[in-house]
Amino acid sequence: MGHLTDEMTRLCGEIVALRHARKGFVKDLTHHVATMKANFHQTRMEMARKTKAERRAAFSHLKKTVGAMRHAFTTDLLGARKAWAGK
Repeated sequence: MGHLTDEMTRLCGEIVALRHARKGFVKDLTHHVATMKANFHQTRMEMARKTKAERRAAFSHLKKTVGAMRHAFTTDLLGARKAWAGK
């Protein structure tokens, strides 16, 4: 065969090899992206559960604190009313 034919055959072989490499790369990339998305989803769900528990605890603490403040304010206001009434 001639030099041109040899070079064309080599070029065709390289094209086929690169096409297979590109297909393998895309397949690996698709797999890695799917794995990464699944990990992100799992991490986000764990974080959501954790923050939900933290929010509930903070809200419970806030309710207790505000309830105690309201009780103290009511008691103080009642004492002030009694003082103004002279009792």
